[in-house]
Amino acid sequence: MRIGMVCPYSISVPGGVQEQVLGLSRSLRAKGHPTRILAPSDGPPPDGWVTPLGNSIPTAANGSVAPIAPDPSAQLRLIRAVRDEGFDVLHLHEPMVPGACMTAALIKPTPLVGTFHAAGTSASYQYLSPALRWLAGRLDVRVVVSAEAEALAVDHIGGTYEHLFNGIEIDRFADAEPWPTEGRTLFFLGRHEPRKGLDVLLAALPLLPADITVWIGSDGPDTERLRVRHAGDPRIHWLGRLSDEEKRRRLKAADIFCAPSLRGESFGVVLLEAMAAGAAIVASDLSGYRLVARPDLDGLLVAPGDPQALADALNLVLADPVRRAELVTSATERATSFSMDQLADHYLALYERVCSPAPQPRGWKRSRSAGRRP
Repeated sequence: MRIGMVCPYSISVPGGVQEQVLGLSRSLRAKGHPTRILAPSDGPPPDGWVTPLGNSIPTAANGSVAPIAPDPSAQLRLIRAVRDEGFDVLHLHEPMVPGACMTAALIKPTPLVGTFHAAGTSASYQYLSPALRWLAGRLDVRVVVSAEAEALAVDHIGGTYEHLFNGIEIDRFADAEPWPTEGRTLFFLGRHEPRKGLDVLLAALPLLPADITVWIGSDGPDTERLRVRHAGDPRIHWLGRLSDEEKRRRLKAADIFCAPSLRGESFGVVLLEAMAAGAAIVASDLSGYRLVARPDLDGLLVAPGDPQALADALNLVLADPVRRAELVTSATERATSFSMDQLADHYLALYERVCSPAPQPRGWKRSRSAGRRP
């Protein structure tokens, strides 16, 4: 089966949707299905089976910045690629995001599967709902990754949805070589913006031991402000953007992965990655995170926005190696149920369903011209 994987976000910029697109494509290709990603790319694409559609335009969305490419030149590249590749099915991730996915849904050259990832709020949904309802109707199957993602989609465009999880490539994290570090290490990885809760973690640091190492990965609009405010704390190491390899190695080396997000987390993929790598989880008690880490079994979940509660949970895990080992053992086993290979099998079943001709009622007679393509 020839599969086109369409991503509206720049595939060269780190992000949850981009990682799902890349990981799912690798799994499908490993199973023998030629799969090609069609996406914007700011710089060289990450692999030879990625068709770059041009540079992205950073756009504010859901309290963050989305690197999308809504310009006409990107849409023309998409149309040419779809025409040339002859895909059996197109899989659109975030199909209602302006750019390549909306164009693919508009022209619909082949059966379409759409996966909705976002949760929280969406300005485009609020202001463009009538048009998006029509566009969503062109999808043959709609998939959501969480109840929160379904709620956002149903509220604005209606329809029915199938539930599938986000997946991870287990071995890439479990087999990573640990990054060198000394002593107990705490790792934060996420865009430096209010909804990711980095402010909360840094406010909790005065309550944590003086001998720990704190890795702060990625960057964002709050980076400089936070670096200046906490410049006197020698425990903090500001890492900037990380390559995929370095991210996996640091997750493997960290004692604790901390995700103090405040809102807008549809599905905790980064928690799954940390769980597969063997880091203990301390995170906010958000529904998207509870889908992944079961409270008190796979991680400690605390009230969002509470530095004291976050510090208490971190100190408990830092001080009690037995408790930490229990959390890691449970979380490592839990992560295997979100394997990308299992997710690929689920999607293959959907692809085959939408590509199979519908059964015809008894007595139906096929016309001589039926099924011909122009």
